[in-house]
Amino acid sequence: PLVIVLFITGLYAEFASNPMVAGALKGMGAVSAGLIIGSALKLMPTLKTNPIGLPICAVIAVIAFTLVAILRWPLVWVLLALGVVACYYAAIKIKARTTTEKSSS
Repeated sequence: PLVIVLFITGLYAEFASNPMVAGALKGMGAVSAGLIIGSALKLMPTLKTNPIGLPICAVIAVIAFTLVAILRWPLVWVLLALGVVACYYAAIKIKARTTTEKSSS
């Protein structure tokens, strides 16, 4: 995989100034955005059983959109940071739920 990525990087560096390549990359970006939105729509029904809950998930989505689309922060760092926060919050909610269930039994 490393060799393939290096090869593609070399090709990109060689042809990046070509208007056809630039147009193709813009098109690929639009397709990627569409795939992400489509995946999000397919996953929306699972939010009903998500331990975080719909309101917090919506807040996380708005924060991610703001940081990436408006402030132009790198996606990988935004997802890493928000993912860690969301996983920690979910773990707290799951632990609280299991504690409540154990005490009521």
